[in-house]
Amino acid sequence: MESYLLLKYAHVIALVYWLGGDLGTFLASRQVVRPDLGVEARRAALEIMLACDQGPKLAMPASFTLGYQMAVSLGLLASPGWLTAAVWVVGIAWFANVLVLYRHEGKPFAARLAAVDFRFRMVVMVLIAAAAGYGLAGAPYLLDDRIGWKMLMFAGLIGCGVMIRWHLKSFVPAFASLVSKGADDAVNDTLKGSLARCRPYVGAIWLGLFVNAAVGMRLL
Repeated sequence: MESYLLLKYAHVIALVYWLGGDLGTFLASRQVVRPDLGVEARRAALEIMLACDQGPKLAMPASFTLGYQMAVSLGLLASPGWLTAAVWVVGIAWFANVLVLYRHEGKPFAARLAAVDFRFRMVVMVLIAAAAGYGLAGAPYLLDDRIGWKMLMFAGLIGCGVMIRWHLKSFVPAFASLVSKGADDAVNDTLKGSLARCRPYVGAIWLGLFVNAAVGMRLL
Protein backbone atom coordinates (compact mmCIF):
# COMPACT_ATOMS: atom_id res chain seq x y z
CA MET A 1 0.00 0.00 0.00
CA GLU A 2 2.86 2.38 0.81
CA SER A 3 4.34 1.89 -2.66
CA TYR A 4 0.99 2.72 -4.24
CA LEU A 5 0.70 5.92 -2.19
CA LEU A 6 4.16 6.95 -3.38
CA LEU A 7 3.07 6.35 -6.97
CA LYS A 8 -0.06 8.40 -6.41
CA TYR A 9 1.91 11.23 -4.80
CA ALA A 10 4.42 11.30 -7.65
CA HIS A 11 1.56 11.28 -10.18
CA VAL A 12 -0.01 14.32 -8.52
CA ILE A 13 3.34 16.14 -8.45
CA ALA A 14 3.77 15.44 -12.17
CA LEU A 15 0.37 17.02 -12.85
CA VAL A 16 1.32 20.08 -10.78
CA TYR A 17 4.56 20.56 -12.68
CA TRP A 18 2.82 20.02 -16.00
CA LEU A 19 0.17 22.66 -15.41
CA GLY A 20 2.45 25.06 -13.55
CA GLY A 21 5.22 24.76 -16.11
CA ASP A 22 2.77 25.27 -18.96
CA LEU A 23 1.46 28.44 -17.32
CA GLY A 24 4.98 29.78 -16.82
CA THR A 25 5.85 28.95 -20.42
CA PHE A 26 2.72 30.70 -21.67
CA LEU A 27 3.34 33.87 -19.65
CA ALA A 28 7.02 34.05 -20.62
CA SER A 29 6.15 33.56 -24.29
CA ARG A 30 4.09 36.74 -24.20
CA GLN A 31 7.22 38.68 -23.24
CA VAL A 32 9.33 37.06 -25.94
CA VAL A 33 7.16 38.54 -28.71
CA ARG A 34 6.83 42.05 -27.24
CA PRO A 35 8.30 44.42 -29.85
CA ASP A 36 8.79 47.18 -27.26
CA LEU A 37 11.37 45.11 -25.35
CA GLY A 38 15.04 45.04 -26.22
CA VAL A 39 16.80 42.01 -27.65
CA GLU A 40 18.46 41.08 -24.35
CA ALA A 41 15.18 41.29 -22.44
CA ARG A 42 13.50 39.08 -25.03
CA ARG A 43 16.39 36.63 -24.92
CA ALA A 44 16.04 36.44 -21.11
CA ALA A 45 12.31 35.83 -21.49
CA LEU A 46 13.05 33.02 -23.96
CA GLU A 47 15.44 31.38 -21.50
CA ILE A 48 12.75 31.54 -18.81
CA MET A 49 10.21 30.12 -21.26
CA LEU A 50 12.46 27.19 -22.16
CA ALA A 51 13.26 26.48 -18.52
CA CYS A 52 9.58 26.50 -17.53
CA ASP A 53 8.78 24.24 -20.48
CA GLN A 54 10.91 21.48 -18.97
CA GLY A 55 8.21 20.88 -16.35
CA PRO A 56 5.56 19.78 -18.89
CA LYS A 57 8.11 17.95 -21.03
CA LEU A 58 9.31 15.87 -18.07
CA ALA A 59 5.81 15.45 -16.64
CA MET A 60 4.48 13.81 -19.81
CA PRO A 61 6.54 10.58 -19.64
CA ALA A 62 6.36 10.58 -15.85
CA SER A 63 2.56 10.89 -15.83
CA PHE A 64 2.02 8.07 -18.27
CA THR A 65 4.49 5.67 -16.64
CA LEU A 66 3.18 6.31 -13.14
CA GLY A 67 -0.45 6.20 -14.26
CA TYR A 68 0.11 2.91 -16.10
CA GLN A 69 1.65 1.34 -13.00
CA MET A 70 -1.17 2.61 -10.78
CA ALA A 71 -3.82 1.17 -13.13
CA VAL A 72 -2.03 -2.19 -13.06
CA SER A 73 -1.67 -2.11 -9.27
CA LEU A 74 -5.40 -1.41 -8.84
CA GLY A 75 -6.40 -4.22 -11.19
CA LEU A 76 -7.89 -1.82 -13.74
CA LEU A 77 -5.48 -2.86 -16.47
CA ALA A 78 -4.25 -6.40 -17.12
CA SER A 79 -0.60 -6.13 -18.11
CA PRO A 80 2.01 -8.92 -18.21
CA GLY A 81 5.16 -8.24 -16.23
CA TRP A 82 7.33 -7.83 -19.31
CA LEU A 83 5.03 -5.15 -20.73
CA THR A 84 4.91 -3.21 -17.46
CA ALA A 85 8.71 -3.35 -17.31
CA ALA A 86 8.91 -2.18 -20.92
CA VAL A 87 6.67 0.81 -20.13
CA TRP A 88 9.02 1.78 -17.30
CA VAL A 89 12.10 1.43 -19.50
CA VAL A 90 10.56 3.56 -22.26
CA GLY A 91 9.28 6.13 -19.74
CA ILE A 92 12.67 6.50 -18.06
CA ALA A 93 14.45 6.73 -21.42
CA TRP A 94 11.94 9.36 -22.60
CA PHE A 95 12.43 11.34 -19.37
CA ALA A 96 16.23 11.19 -19.72
CA ASN A 97 16.04 12.22 -23.37
CA VAL A 98 14.17 15.41 -22.43
CA LEU A 99 16.97 16.32 -20.02
CA VAL A 100 19.66 15.60 -22.62
CA LEU A 101 17.94 17.75 -25.23
CA TYR A 102 17.64 20.67 -22.81
CA ARG A 103 21.23 20.50 -21.53
CA HIS A 104 22.72 20.19 -25.02
CA GLU A 105 20.37 22.44 -26.98
CA GLY A 106 22.02 23.92 -30.05
CA LYS A 107 24.54 21.13 -30.54
CA PRO A 108 24.40 19.15 -33.80
CA PHE A 109 23.73 15.80 -32.14
CA ALA A 110 20.89 17.36 -30.13
CA ALA A 111 19.20 18.50 -33.35
CA ARG A 112 19.35 14.95 -34.69
CA LEU A 113 18.09 13.59 -31.39
CA ALA A 114 15.21 16.09 -31.42
CA ALA A 115 14.14 14.80 -34.85
CA VAL A 116 14.14 11.24 -33.49
CA ASP A 117 12.21 12.41 -30.44
CA PHE A 118 9.57 14.03 -32.67
CA ARG A 119 8.97 10.78 -34.54
CA PHE A 120 9.08 8.79 -31.31
CA ARG A 121 6.25 10.89 -29.84
CA MET A 122 4.08 10.29 -32.89
CA VAL A 123 4.67 6.53 -32.64
CA VAL A 124 3.83 6.55 -28.91
CA MET A 125 0.69 8.60 -29.59
CA VAL A 126 -0.52 6.09 -32.20
CA LEU A 127 0.28 3.07 -30.02
CA ILE A 128 -1.51 4.48 -26.96
CA ALA A 129 -4.55 5.51 -29.03
CA ALA A 130 -4.67 2.10 -30.72
CA ALA A 131 -4.37 0.23 -27.40
CA ALA A 132 -7.11 2.38 -25.90
CA GLY A 133 -9.41 1.93 -28.89
CA TYR A 134 -8.87 -1.81 -28.97
CA GLY A 135 -9.53 -2.02 -25.24
CA LEU A 136 -12.70 0.03 -25.47
CA ALA A 137 -13.84 -2.26 -28.28
CA GLY A 138 -13.77 -5.17 -25.86
CA ALA A 139 -10.19 -6.40 -25.51
CA PRO A 140 -9.83 -8.27 -22.19
CA TYR A 141 -6.83 -6.30 -20.89
CA LEU A 142 -8.92 -3.19 -20.26
CA LEU A 143 -10.87 -3.88 -17.07
CA ASP A 144 -12.39 -0.41 -16.73
CA ASP A 145 -13.41 1.68 -19.73
CA ARG A 146 -12.40 4.87 -17.97
CA ILE A 147 -8.77 3.82 -18.27
CA GLY A 148 -9.29 3.56 -22.02
CA TRP A 149 -10.72 7.07 -22.16
CA LYS A 150 -7.82 8.39 -20.09
CA MET A 151 -5.40 6.75 -22.51
CA LEU A 152 -7.18 8.32 -25.47
CA MET A 153 -7.02 11.74 -23.86
CA PHE A 154 -3.34 11.25 -23.10
CA ALA A 155 -2.70 10.36 -26.74
CA GLY A 156 -4.48 13.61 -27.61
CA LEU A 157 -2.17 15.53 -25.26
CA ILE A 158 0.84 14.07 -27.04
CA GLY A 159 -0.74 15.07 -30.35
CA CYS A 160 -1.19 18.63 -29.13
CA GLY A 161 2.47 18.74 -28.12
CA VAL A 162 3.49 17.48 -31.56
CA MET A 163 1.41 20.20 -33.23
CA ILE A 164 2.94 22.87 -30.98
CA ARG A 165 6.41 21.76 -32.00
CA TRP A 166 5.33 21.77 -35.64
CA HIS A 167 4.06 25.34 -35.45
CA LEU A 168 7.24 26.48 -33.71
CA LYS A 169 9.38 25.54 -36.72
CA SER A 170 9.38 29.12 -37.98
CA PHE A 171 9.95 30.52 -34.47
CA VAL A 172 13.57 29.31 -34.08
CA PRO A 173 15.07 30.89 -37.22
CA ALA A 174 13.06 34.06 -36.64
CA PHE A 175 14.41 34.44 -33.11
CA ALA A 176 17.94 33.71 -34.33
CA SER A 177 17.48 36.55 -36.81
CA LEU A 178 16.23 38.77 -34.00
CA VAL A 179 19.39 38.13 -31.98
CA SER A 180 21.83 38.50 -34.88
CA LYS A 181 20.25 41.33 -36.86
CA GLY A 182 17.76 42.97 -34.53
CA ALA A 183 13.99 43.17 -34.68
CA ASP A 184 11.95 44.23 -37.68
CA ASP A 185 8.28 43.91 -38.58
CA ALA A 186 8.77 40.65 -40.47
CA VAL A 187 10.57 38.98 -37.56
CA ASN A 188 8.06 40.24 -35.02
CA ASP A 189 5.13 39.07 -37.14
CA THR A 190 6.71 35.62 -37.58
CA LEU A 191 7.29 35.23 -33.84
CA LYS A 192 3.78 36.38 -32.95
CA GLY A 193 2.16 34.24 -35.63
CA SER A 194 4.06 31.12 -34.60
CA LEU A 195 3.03 31.43 -30.96
CA ALA A 196 -0.53 32.40 -31.87
CA ARG A 197 -0.94 29.15 -33.84
CA CYS A 198 0.25 27.23 -30.78
CA ARG A 199 -2.25 28.72 -28.32
CA PRO A 200 -5.28 26.57 -29.29
CA TYR A 201 -3.22 23.46 -28.62
CA VAL A 202 -2.03 24.86 -25.29
CA GLY A 203 -5.67 25.44 -24.32
CA ALA A 204 -6.55 21.91 -25.42
CA ILE A 205 -3.75 20.52 -23.25
CA TRP A 206 -5.00 22.39 -20.20
CA LEU A 207 -8.56 21.20 -20.81
CA GLY A 208 -7.36 17.64 -21.36
CA LEU A 209 -5.37 17.69 -18.11
CA PHE A 210 -8.35 18.98 -16.15
CA VAL A 211 -10.65 16.30 -17.56
CA ASN A 212 -8.08 13.54 -17.18
CA ALA A 213 -7.46 14.53 -13.57
CA ALA A 214 -11.20 14.50 -12.84
CA VAL A 215 -11.55 11.01 -14.30
CA GLY A 216 -8.47 9.89 -12.39
CA MET A 217 -9.89 11.09 -9.07
CA ARG A 218 -12.87 8.78 -9.59
CA LEU A 219 -10.59 5.85 -10.30
CA LEU A 220 -7.48 6.20 -8.19
